[in-house]
Amino acid sequence: MTPFKALYGRELPPILPYEYGSANVTEVETRLVARDEILRLLKSNLAKAQQRMKVHYDTHHCQLEFQVLLGLSGVMVVMLSVLGSVGFFSAIGVKSTLIIMEVIPFLVLAVGVDNMCILVHAVKRQPLELPLEGRISNALVEVGPSITLASLSEVLAFAVGSFIPMPACRVFSMFAALAVLLDFLLQVTAFVALIVFDSLRAEDHRVDCFPCIKIPSSSSEPDGGIGQRKPGLLARYMKEVHAPVLSLWGVKIVVVAIFIALALASIALCSRIQPGLEQKIVLPRDSYLQGYFNNVSEHLRVGPPLYFVVKNYNYSSESRHTNQLCSISQCDSNSLLNEIARASLVPESSYIAKPAASWLDDFLVWISPEAFGCCRKFTNGSYCPPADQPPCCSPDESSCGVGGVCKDCTTCFRHSDLHNDRPSTAQFREKLPWFLDALPSADCAKGGHGAYTSSVDLNGYNSGIIQASEFRTYHTPLNKQSDYVNSMRAAREFSSRVSDSLGIEIFPYSVFYMFFEQYLDIWRTALINLAIALGAVFIVCLVITCSFWSSTIILIVLSMIVVDLMGVMAILDIQLNAVSVVNLVMSIGIAVEFCVHITHAFSVSGGDRGQRAKEALSTMGASVFSGITLTKLVGVIVLFFARSEVFVVYYFQMYLALVLIGFLHGLVFLPVVLSICGPPSRCLLIEKKQEEQSSSSQL
Repeated sequence: MTPFKALYGRELPPILPYEYGSANVTEVETRLVARDEILRLLKSNLAKAQQRMKVHYDTHHCQLEFQVLLGLSGVMVVMLSVLGSVGFFSAIGVKSTLIIMEVIPFLVLAVGVDNMCILVHAVKRQPLELPLEGRISNALVEVGPSITLASLSEVLAFAVGSFIPMPACRVFSMFAALAVLLDFLLQVTAFVALIVFDSLRAEDHRVDCFPCIKIPSSSSEPDGGIGQRKPGLLARYMKEVHAPVLSLWGVKIVVVAIFIALALASIALCSRIQPGLEQKIVLPRDSYLQGYFNNVSEHLRVGPPLYFVVKNYNYSSESRHTNQLCSISQCDSNSLLNEIARASLVPESSYIAKPAASWLDDFLVWISPEAFGCCRKFTNGSYCPPADQPPCCSPDESSCGVGGVCKDCTTCFRHSDLHNDRPSTAQFREKLPWFLDALPSADCAKGGHGAYTSSVDLNGYNSGIIQASEFRTYHTPLNKQSDYVNSMRAAREFSSRVSDSLGIEIFPYSVFYMFFEQYLDIWRTALINLAIALGAVFIVCLVITCSFWSSTIILIVLSMIVVDLMGVMAILDIQLNAVSVVNLVMSIGIAVEFCVHITHAFSVSGGDRGQRAKEALSTMGASVFSGITLTKLVGVIVLFFARSEVFVVYYFQMYLALVLIGFLHGLVFLPVVLSICGPPSRCLLIEKKQEEQSSSSQL
């Protein structure tokens, strides 16, 4: 039995020569029809066999191409870098905080996995006819400079955040900077070795995650063999849809106009960002203190106490300081206490609720002869307490009365003893301790004990100078963080103005000032740190790329990303504080990844600007989208489930906005800018230099 009969159930009829003399036409036609049917069946079965072979190959190929073990190894590399950072700073005595343990692993994971994906994609793009060493070498040459640039920029951006005065944010930036640096070092050493091992596993036909299991290789490989890799769906989209659409001039104009308009709108929105950090946002969502702060904000109608502290008050009779401070008769109209009283009439702008309680006014009234029940002395000149207080009370009486044992007391001064109702230096020095120890009584409510005990610093006051004294008033009710910041700023401006007017050193103090001191200059601090970070990234780009043109474009795009991120902060009511400033500085380093890979691919490609932009998107667009955008989204989304609102607002929302804004600028705006005014091709420059060198050598 012939193979044809075994396969098709019939013999292949022979084709006889057209010898019309020995065969008739009908017999020849019948044999031709039978042959055509057999050929059709042969083609159909051959196609089915090829399909079965392709399915078998795809299953076999997928079993080899899965890189789950390599991905888990990359995650372990990230974890080792975090542990290395924590271990190093723990060894030198720097304590870690909760924010480090909860945020840095996900942050470094989102930052570190990007370069790993780009490395793997670069290796896959290499032709398989090259040896493994050549593929790894070409991949490192292709993406190594951009990975180094992005990693160093991130390290510098985190390092700049360590100059923030807030201790928790400074420590966080230090830990993150070292973790990113260690992660980069492990990527270009250990992870490259892991890629080599994984490639050897695939070439040896061993199953991923179970490398001990080997799949028998198939000698038949459809479509030209395993050496030809088809581009993925995302890569085909970038090459066939995304890049051609962005190459249209109408689309370019619209893209540039939209992104510039967004940047200008974000600049306008930046003025709406309020400084501060709400206390409720730091607490867990189910904390009992959430209700407490809500009730305080809704029902509390008393502002915090405000003290105006006067330094080096000269109470001698030759000095005018007394009249420059007091508010009773014969005091200056522009005295400190009179100015405080006038400021309390406009609490909306001054944040001062009422006139100040003045120990100086009460003391001058207490020693005046009209207050005959206040300042009293015995005939021997010693202090005589009020009649209703011991020891003036009779010991056998259950309560003190006027008819006690202190009947021989008299007022301290007569009008003739005072000069313009003001005590002399010696009188002031002697009677001030009496006033501060005097208890209020039925005849005199001006006793200073209790009300002003801590208002005057008596250390060294015998020299005629009171080093520090305070005048107490109250702020208006403060609810929002901006109220606290604005009230402190208004109090300082008021004190500065009065100090310059009176020539006396005066400063305000309240119990919350030490917590809000940082917010007075938070904008200045933020802008300085952002400028330093942008400058550091620009220098790194200039050193690595050796192209001022490319570095300038990257700097402009990074600035637009930061400005747009601040606009999102204004829309989401995210306040400006040390945490958000650190995030803004770090966003520069993270946003570099969306720019440098596309810019580097554009620089090393050939052709005109439009062709080079298409090639950059075709080669690196898919890697930037899948390796950077998607991995960062996965790392950031985890933070949404944190119990503390501070992680959700300042890490999830800000980083999510950063990823989306960086993605749009890196894959939409940057290619358009490069296609319009990108730097010249580095390949053309190298060829030109080689031609010049060859021509000069010939001469």
